[in-house]
Amino acid sequence: MTQETRIGIMGCGNISKAYLELSARFRGIKIVAVADVVAAAAEARAKEFNVRALTPEALLADPELDLIVNLTVPAAHYEVTRKALEAGKHVFSEKPYVLSVEEGNKLRALAKEKGLRLGSAPDTILGGAHQYARHLVDKGEVGRITSGLCGVMSHGMESWHPNPGFFFLPGGGPMLDLGPYYVSNLVQLLGPVKRVAAFTSAATPTRVVTAEPNAGKIIPVETPTNIHATLEFAQGAVITLITSWDVWEHGMEPMALFGTEGTIHLPDPNNFGGEIQMARIADFPGKPSWEIKPTPVEQWDHPFSGEGNFRCAGLTDMAHAIAEGRPHRCNADFALHVVDIMTGILRAGDSGRVIDMQTTCERFAPLGPDEARALLA
Repeated sequence: MTQETRIGIMGCGNISKAYLELSARFRGIKIVAVADVVAAAAEARAKEFNVRALTPEALLADPELDLIVNLTVPAAHYEVTRKALEAGKHVFSEKPYVLSVEEGNKLRALAKEKGLRLGSAPDTILGGAHQYARHLVDKGEVGRITSGLCGVMSHGMESWHPNPGFFFLPGGGPMLDLGPYYVSNLVQLLGPVKRVAAFTSAATPTRVVTAEPNAGKIIPVETPTNIHATLEFAQGAVITLITSWDVWEHGMEPMALFGTEGTIHLPDPNNFGGEIQMARIADFPGKPSWEIKPTPVEQWDHPFSGEGNFRCAGLTDMAHAIAEGRPHRCNADFALHVVDIMTGILRAGDSGRVIDMQTTCERFAPLGPDEARALLA
C-alpha cells in the first residue's frame, strides 16, 4: 500500500487518546483532525497531538479526509456514522457498532449506495493470541468445539471512569460495553450464532461515582448490569457468557472452549495477547478426566502479542483493504451480527423468550504473523 489514508476522529473522550497515540505504529494511515461537540475537548486533543481541531460539521465536510473514526457515545453512533456516509466518508466505529439491527441495516444499505466501507471495533480479536487460538480450533487440536464458558465480571465503571453515567443507560451496560470483545472473539473462532437465551438483572437502581471529578455523584441504573446468556452457534456449540458489573471478586477465567478431544483456555479478548493453555486427551492416554491438566501452548511469532496495545489494527486493515480492493476483517456484516447477538441477549432477558438471530456473517480471513506485520510502520 503506497497511498496514505487521511483520517478524522469524531469524539474526543477517553478512548481518542489511544487512537491518536497508537496510530503512529501503523503504516498507511494518518490522523490529521479531531472534532467533538464540546469544542474544548477537541482543542485539547488537537494541541496534545498536533492535529487540527474542527467542529463536527467541518470535520464531515473536510475534502482532505478519506475516513472518519466514530468515537462518540454509543447512543450517537448511528447518527454520526450516517452523516459521515452522507458526506462521502468511509467510517470505522468504536464498539458497539450500532444499538439495533435496524440501524445497522440502514447504514449497510447507505454504504452500498455510496460505494463506501464500514468497519467497527473491537480489533483485539486480531491479536496474536486470539488468532493462534483460531489456528488451533481450525486445525481441530481439541476436536470439534461443543461448548464453552466465558465471563467478564467486575463492579463496574464508577470507580475509575471520569464520566461513567452513560455506561448505566440504555446502550450501555456490561453486555454492550464489554460483550463486544467476547462475542466478537467467539464469532471469529466459531462462526455465526443461531439463537440466544438469557436472564438479566440489576443489583441496584443507582450507583455512587467514586472517581474524580464526579466523586459522590449518584447516577441512575437504567440497563441490566448482570447478564447470564446462552448462545447456540450454527456449527452446534452451546456457549455460556456472563457479563456483570455486580461482582466484587471471582475466580472465573475469561474464556474456555470445550471440544470432543480436549479443552482450550483463552486469554482475555479485551487484550491482544496473553497465554493460551490446552489439554488434549491424546496427551493423557488411559487417564480419567480428573487427571487431565492444561499446559501452556507455545504460540507463533505474531507482532500483535504480549502486553502491547495494538489498537488501530482493525482500522489499518480496513484502510489497506480499501486501497487493495479486498474485504476488510472488522467489517459491517461481522459487527452487525455481533450487535444482533448482544441485543438479542438483552431482549431474551427482558422477554423470557429464546431469540432467533436476524442476521448471519462469514468468518473473516485469519490474520497471521505476515499479514499483521504488513500493517505496521
